[in-house]
Amino acid sequence: MTTQVTPFARLDPEHLATVRAAAEETTAADGVAPLSEAFLLGLPREGEHLVATDEGVFAGYAQTAADGAVEAFVIPPARAKGVGSALLTAALERRPDARPWAHGDLPASRALAASLCLSVVRELLVLSRPVADGDEVDPTLPEGFTHRAFEPGRDDDALLAVNAAAFATHPEQGDLDAAGLAERMEQPWFEAEGLILVEAVADGATAGHGLAGFHWTKVDPPDGDVGEVYVVGVHPDLHGRGLGGPLTRLGLAHLARRGVREVELYVEGDNHPALATYRRVGFERKAVHVMYSPVVHDTVG
Repeated sequence: MTTQVTPFARLDPEHLATVRAAAEETTAADGVAPLSEAFLLGLPREGEHLVATDEGVFAGYAQTAADGAVEAFVIPPARAKGVGSALLTAALERRPDARPWAHGDLPASRALAASLCLSVVRELLVLSRPVADGDEVDPTLPEGFTHRAFEPGRDDDALLAVNAAAFATHPEQGDLDAAGLAERMEQPWFEAEGLILVEAVADGATAGHGLAGFHWTKVDPPDGDVGEVYVVGVHPDLHGRGLGGPLTRLGLAHLARRGVREVELYVEGDNHPALATYRRVGFERKAVHVMYSPVVHDTVG
């Protein structure tokens, strides 16, 4: 067996097509996608890309983000040959502070992490609930607030400002900028009516706050039957106003009217207020993604 790991600053079109097809093959085999949305969006960009081959044939891929997060996978036919170890070793050699994700926390991933002396430093939970009768009805918002759909071009700056404030300490969501928003609005799954804004009523006690929060929903693929609570954010100045629960239900109502049968979401394992909110509306644990590190980092979340 000859495993070779080759770094690329940018994937050429052939490698790009190969990696995308291989990621789909791996998803079908494992029941969980090896690359998250951010890393899929990063495939065509300049960055830290590693391609592994076994006897000259594509065997696996790894990408290191600017913050050191790593996502990697080995195609099923190339497993148990040391390809995963070679990929992560190369990633760690190039970036000693790299922190690999293991989506689904699969046994093979845990074994590989142990062999490389990696420790879990972060857990991202996947919660899920079936759509139930009554979910399609919009909830009543607290007095002083109203809701409407996002309007591209009009609401971009306000959305980004609230997102930055709400996720100031979040390692990924807090970095969303105008370019990232535009990139997501270009995706096939984006629909403006699925991005619900909650605003303070102009003549109410909360006047002057403007955009108070938002619930960004997602159905990917657009004709699929599983919806996602993509992002829910409330401006920190308005915490304690009872917006979290109704804002969550606004998104559930939209997704129920879209006809999905199940709704899922991602939440940090140590975000206890959010977990409490989601559990109150029926969400239960479905899966977990874990982040590893070769050294002790502060837990992110």
